[in-house]
Amino acid sequence: MPRWQQAFANAHIATDMGGQRADVVWWAPTAFEPEVLGRLLARVGGAAPVIVLVNQPTPAEAMQALAAGARGYCHAYATPQMLEQVATAVINGGLWLGPELMSTMIGAASKQLLQDTPRPNSFENLTPRERDVAIEVAHGATNKEVARRLNITERTVKAHLGAVFEKLGVRDRLQLVLEYKDAAKQVGQAA
Repeated sequence: MPRWQQAFANAHIATDMGGQRADVVWWAPTAFEPEVLGRLLARVGGAAPVIVLVNQPTPAEAMQALAAGARGYCHAYATPQMLEQVATAVINGGLWLGPELMSTMIGAASKQLLQDTPRPNSFENLTPRERDVAIEVAHGATNKEVARRLNITERTVKAHLGAVFEKLGVRDRLQLVLEYKDAAKQVGQAA
């Protein structure tokens, strides 16, 4: 595909790795089958991150792919620039779901993880505004929603979120949700 050639001029397509070392394994099945992905992941054995490419991404499939061990899940017809971003993210240890899917996933995970969870006090290194932003994001709000709820600009939300990530030592929104959940557990145990 031309977009692949543009994004990865030195890449080659293989049905089997044949013992070769890969930076990233891109899996583009005609139909998403978790069992087949599981076998691929076992064959790769952690030697390279695996990214799943599908024609119609869904949150349910994304969850299955990540649960199986894939590091990325995106649309098969992503732009060359997007494909490069996906590769960079997973090569550097991150996950990739795409903005809309990530927002949907975090919202669903937040609701599941944070049911009846007390507000954590362990974010003491954060300023009050950073804490407000962190809590909103941990509950699945997008930057736009946080800005509207806190009556600040999206740019300010991004700045606060960057400070929160740095202070808490997290890389992304999903890790923030998990950190928030862990902090909330500690508050619940101390009470």
